[in-house]
Amino acid sequence: MTETPSHGSGPAPAEYDAILIVGFGGPEKPEDVMPFLENVTRGRNIPRERLEEVAEHYHHFGGASPINDQVRELIADLAPELRRHGVDLPIYWGNRNWRPMLPDTLREMASAGVRRALAFVLAAYSSYSSCRQYREDIIRAREEVGEGAPVVDKIRVFYNHPEFVAANADRIREALGTLPADLRDAAPIAFTAHSIPSSMAATSSYEQQLRETCRLVAAELGVDDARWSLVYQSRSGRPTDPWLEPDILDHLQALRDSGEEGVVVHPIGFLSDHMEILYDLDEEARILCERIGLTMARSRTVGSHAGFVRMIRELIVERLRGATGDERRAIGRLGASHDVCPVGCCPAPARPASRPA
Repeated sequence: MTETPSHGSGPAPAEYDAILIVGFGGPEKPEDVMPFLENVTRGRNIPRERLEEVAEHYHHFGGASPINDQVRELIADLAPELRRHGVDLPIYWGNRNWRPMLPDTLREMASAGVRRALAFVLAAYSSYSSCRQYREDIIRAREEVGEGAPVVDKIRVFYNHPEFVAANADRIREALGTLPADLRDAAPIAFTAHSIPSSMAATSSYEQQLRETCRLVAAELGVDDARWSLVYQSRSGRPTDPWLEPDILDHLQALRDSGEEGVVVHPIGFLSDHMEILYDLDEEARILCERIGLTMARSRTVGSHAGFVRMIRELIVERLRGATGDERRAIGRLGASHDVCPVGCCPAPARPASRPA
């Protein structure tokens, strides 16, 4: 993968012979938990006590993250969707932090004769950890495989794709329907995303893109701007380092203090209901809401929503055909993102960010 300036249009069509799904990965049994966390935090000098603390989050749920099974479900739905639209390419899957690991997947692809693959990274927004780092992971995996490793091109980020916006809106409608009838029409919506260091946010479009997705989803729902907020969860790193705020727990307390009786919490920054959702929202946030008397409905992530699967298929077909201009669908104020990241896009932080969960 190389970096060249981009002007927002798609590159010339390339011949691809495989699709690669790239994910974060997660442990699937208790003995996987600590090795997985060591992979996530390698080179970041995270104290052992902090890893053990986060490990307890996984052990609280049986020592397994649901993230890998959710990727399997997504791939199972994507394969027939692609075939229905004339794309008959094998789908491979590799993770950053746990099996199947990217180098192993690229070896498998090379052995099968794959020469060029189109990668869909399971992250909707642009930052070092959610975009550039995945590209670096792919580069390292190709170097590890060596001669014969397939070339891998990454699909653009999709935070403002109409199908992504509509799928998120559908999930919130479902959640609103679970609130008591007298709360539904006025309940505030708390959109949550993974917090990142303020220094990382300052050198990427992460916040801007998140706010645009929130605004578009709210508009799809007919919710005015005063009724929704973007807040953050899953903060890690040193307490003295500034990270994006406000925290979801602080926000929930503030809502109750202002007289709100109900809230919808929607994890807009996540694609699947994995461990950070289960622990931070279904455990910590729900316990807080029960204690302070705030009725909380947590909406599901897009997961394998049919619209989200359609969007992935559309983005794949877009690249296969070398679509340009208005053919590259996006809504809102910002337009379709670049296919090839410009030089200097989402640079690595001066001190590697900690994300041990």
